[in-house]
Amino acid sequence: MVDVDSFPVIVVSGLSGAGKSTVLKVFEDLRFFCVDGLPASMLPRLVELFNTRDNGYRGIVLGMDLRQLEFSVDWEATREELTSKGYRPSILYLEARLPELVRRYATTRRLHPLESRDIGLEQALEREKEALGEVRNQADLVIDTTTYSIHDLRRRIQEKWAELSEKTRGLRVHVMSFGFKHDVPTAADMVMDLRFLPNPYFEEELRPLSGQDKAISNYVLDTEPGSVFIEKYLDFLQYVLPLYEAEGRYRLTIALGCTGGRHRSVAVQPKAMVSLYLPSAS
Repeated sequence: MVDVDSFPVIVVSGLSGAGKSTVLKVFEDLRFFCVDGLPASMLPRLVELFNTRDNGYRGIVLGMDLRQLEFSVDWEATREELTSKGYRPSILYLEARLPELVRRYATTRRLHPLESRDIGLEQALEREKEALGEVRNQADLVIDTTTYSIHDLRRRIQEKWAELSEKTRGLRVHVMSFGFKHDVPTAADMVMDLRFLPNPYFEEELRPLSGQDKAISNYVLDTEPGSVFIEKYLDFLQYVLPLYEAEGRYRLTIALGCTGGRHRSVAVQPKAMVSLYLPSAS
């Protein structure tokens, strides 16, 4: 069973183009269960299903838009029912100024849900704002995303619900080794070419070994180029990784490459993992 005191139930609503889809994706990354378009009256039942077992989720997020205009009528009873059971239901409402919403629609070239041959975009946005007025009045938090980039909005959500997602925060870094003759991995975000390091391939007694063997590790790393590189490269990573995290990145794949992917890259990989206290590699 979940701990109801620390299991938030959040409704995300607001004007089309204000960032609801982005916010739902952020909550998904924070291990919240997200569902879009569910009637408010069904929310207590969904919450109870989660209460029967530990699913690993940190809360439930319901996306609501013009399709559920009866929401404001049902929400008060739903809130009271959930609160009586110890949950903390709340509404997050997203909005933006009309010119910015028009600009975003022009950029994406999507049609507004209320837009038609007789109703232009600006009129559709005004009608939507009026229709969702009661939902906005009931909101626990209103965020104006007019000046927000996607990264700004992501950071705002992370900061607001940080205490509820402490274990999921932080940049997940994966370190992998590869050979350039097999091409660069498509999953790589950052590639480091290690072909400047001493190559054991040209030593006949070392050629059959791999970078996992101590003899190869010593040959590659116990040299001035190897030791100096490791020190400087790890300093570089310690500097840039927090910057990636600050930009809202959840994962980063570092690919270490040498010619065949057998000696130098494999030898450097565990050194980087241990020094950075990384939990995973491939």
